[in-house]
Amino acid sequence: MPEQKTLVLTGASRGIGHATVKRFGAEGWRVLTCSRHPFDPRCPWPGGEENHIQIDLADPNKTIAAMETIKAKLNGKLHALVNNAGISPKGEGGKRLNTLETDLRTWGQVFHVNFFASVILARGLQTELAAAKGSVVNVTSIAGSRVHPFAGAAYSTSKAALAALTREMAHDFGPLGVRVNAIAPGEVETAILSPGTDKIVDQLPMRRLGQPKEVADAIWFLCSEQSSYISGTEIQINGGQHV
Repeated sequence: MPEQKTLVLTGASRGIGHATVKRFGAEGWRVLTCSRHPFDPRCPWPGGEENHIQIDLADPNKTIAAMETIKAKLNGKLHALVNNAGISPKGEGGKRLNTLETDLRTWGQVFHVNFFASVILARGLQTELAAAKGSVVNVTSIAGSRVHPFAGAAYSTSKAALAALTREMAHDFGPLGVRVNAIAPGEVETAILSPGTDKIVDQLPMRRLGQPKEVADAIWFLCSEQSSYISGTEIQINGGQHV
């Protein structure tokens, strides 16, 4: 029997993360889920509870400490790491937080979750990734390359930094046999969407929101043998919004 492949996924509890668990599970992968919430027993996949790591990525000490827990659940090999966790704080009444109004602690919290956690996890799991000739996928955003009406300044700049990190990691991890890519979703139908998104949708060439499954399919592609010579790339998944 072929070996069962393993995925470590952050931000697994909803939206794109949830769809990614289902996509990889359907392919027979074991999925280790990481989120700040405890495991929800309503989740339908087998082995979910023992494959869940509760981790607060906003706290670098807790992120570093969790590395041993994750490693203990791996048998020396990791076939894919998907850095999907992301936070986008809002002001009062859901107001967009811009560069003039975002306090330093909020900047720090956003960058710890959206950026630094990706570095800590990939570096901490480099031996296991190299052993499997694995793949890393960083989830960035269309907000990383343009001012977005809802995504705040800290979120946008953290995603831009994550896109640059993807290039740096592809350069550094390549000699280990590990590929590193990013996907940049646009307006995807998840809980993170803000009121007023329908106005953006009216301007999209494809005139509709993306579905989490459509993003999960792209993540799957970048972790599969189908993309074996693709590294250092950021795929735009936005229905033509970037044009």
